Amino acid sequence: MYHNPVLLEASVAGLQIKANGTYVDVTFGGGGHSKEILRQLGENGRLFAFDQDEDALENTIDDPRFTLINENYRYVKQFLKFYGVKEADGILGDFGVSSHQFDTAERGFSTRFDATLDMRMSGRNPISAHDVVNTYSYDALRKVLFDYGELRNANAIATEITGFRDNGSIDTTSDLKAVLKRFLPQAKAHKILAQIYQAIRIEVNQEIVSIKEFLMQTQDVIKTGGRLSIISYHSLEDRLVKRYIRAGRFEGEPEKDFYGNIDVPFKKVGPLVVPSKEELKQNNRARSAKLRIAERL
Repeated sequence: MYHNPVLLEASVAGLQIKANGTYVDVTFGGGGHSKEILRQLGENGRLFAFDQDEDALENTIDDPRFTLINENYRYVKQFLKFYGVKEADGILGDFGVSSHQFDTAERGFSTRFDATLDMRMSGRNPISAHDVVNTYSYDALRKVLFDYGELRNANAIATEITGFRDNGSIDTTSDLKAVLKRFLPQAKAHKILAQIYQAIRIEVNQEIVSIKEFLMQTQDVIKTGGRLSIISYHSLEDRLVKRYIRAGRFEGEPEKDFYGNIDVPFKKVGPLVVPSKEELKQNNRARSAKLRIAERL
């Protein structure tokens, strides 16, 4: 099941839809954001949507103005060019894992179910969670857990996993929980498991790399005065979006021209937007959502 889209009104309003404009929804999912964009578009408007998950294709919208592309948003510039789009009036992104992916037990995204270690957002992805857990070296595993799960005891967890592998493989989410039992005190088990799952999932799907590649392309795709509207769910994602909007890069200070003026591709529009109490009552998934809006200079 695809649940209600998060920050629907605010994220679409941030695009300042022009009736005959061209827009891109890079995280189609259940199509909630796309439907709202189409509702506001005129008959000559166009909407291109991306989703690497094959399951999302079942939600495609029968509308001549709409095109759904079954690809990762890291290829946004390439595929828009293929469809003859040089510039867009706005791009919307809703990062993270969809409710559908969490709720489909066999995908292995959720700590609630016993399932094969998978966590791939696309069946075409060559690496699964099983590969990460069972084949990564101690150093590689420790880095994944520390960088993407922000786990301070990443070294101990990596030691436990690699040590257990000498006796057999870790095949299911239940196997992984059993191996890491001593790191999961009852009061904090859910939070720590969520961090471990997040780290493995980000590595499997190359999420941070994809977000960086996508954001860097937006300055080439969005026309002057066009909008970027991005929803993030954890600090790793939000930090990248915030830095990119502020500096046009992910590390260091913004570039300056010959006269010392800051040269950045976007300017921030409005304050950070978070869900209202009413939305949180209706949609618990929205609890950590953060929306940032920017305009192409």
